[in-house]
Order: sequence, then C-alpha cells, then structure tokens
Amino acid sequence: MRGPQGWEWLVILVIVLLLFGARRLPDLARSVGRSLRVFRSEVRDGRDGPDDDTSSRPSGDDGGPRA
Repeated sequence: MRGPQGWEWLVILVIVLLLFGARRLPDLARSVGRSLRVFRSEVRDGRDGPDDDTSSRPSGDDGGPRA
C-alpha cells in the first residue's frame, strides 16, 4: 500500500486548515515536533537501558500479593 503523494498532500493540507484554522497551525506543528522529540528520546533510552524493570525493586520483593 502506498502513502499519499502529490495532490493528495494538498487535499490533506486543505482539510487540516479547515479543521484547525491558520492561527492554530504553528502551535499544532510545534506540539507535534515536541512530541516526536520526546518519543524518540524515550525509544533511544529504552534501547540503552535494562530489558526489564526488575532493577528498581528490592531483590526479595517479587511484586506479588503478600500472605
């Protein structure tokens, strides 16, 4: 399946302009950029960090209910 090409991007842009208005587009683009930056940094940190979350718990605590 192919993505949008050529004039399809123009139609998408017109729809976005109609939905959000020209005044809100810079704020929307800035917000999307920040979100992508945070997402990429979290993905990068996830690859560099431990595979599981057991390092934050004490060694005798399995996280289950106590008897």
